[in-house]
Amino acid sequence: MGGILVESGTFAWDNGNFPQMTEPSRGYHGVVFHETFGDFGFTMKARMETMRTLGPTLAPLSAFLLMQGIETLHLRMPRHSESALAVAERLARHPAVAWVNYPLLPGNPGLAMARKYLPRGAGGILTFGVKGGAAAGVRCIEAVQCLSHLANVGDAKSLIIHPASTTHRQLDESEQRAAGVSPEMIRLSIGLESLDDILWDLDQALATSQRE
Repeated sequence: MGGILVESGTFAWDNGNFPQMTEPSRGYHGVVFHETFGDFGFTMKARMETMRTLGPTLAPLSAFLLMQGIETLHLRMPRHSESALAVAERLARHPAVAWVNYPLLPGNPGLAMARKYLPRGAGGILTFGVKGGAAAGVRCIEAVQCLSHLANVGDAKSLIIHPASTTHRQLDESEQRAAGVSPEMIRLSIGLESLDDILWDLDQALATSQRE
């Protein structure tokens, strides 16, 4: 199961609309989940019946890796956020960059809300526009050496992608813009590497992007 089931224990399962929670379970010797398990009755029903019957459970190694990721998240997120802000500030001053979108940059429309709701940092995702349009974006991606060219986000390693030529390539430019993807846009997911390495790679890739 690639997610998390959260039960607050306050739902009224005994309101007459959920017989599966208040009537005896034929598969478990007549146990009544709401009556027997109380505030975690739904969780127990999901574990004892649904998961047993349908089998949507992780492989042991997958479960172990997921738990490691969850248990170390509070240690990793400050590094993601600190490095992303430093990268955003560097890009905002870079001569090859037209614009940068990161919540904690001055002038960003979401700055006030970011300061209010994200007091410990705004995460590791940001976008920027490279001068020279789509062709420059492709050259930038092709020039990176440390960052990984991947479409996912939130990895321990830094990821970079040019959506207009990859994930949104099947759309024409007007459709891409409608989806929030401009030709020059590059997306970054900042990882846990040395900040100096990340900045060096971006600097040299942006320099390459401006050579036609």
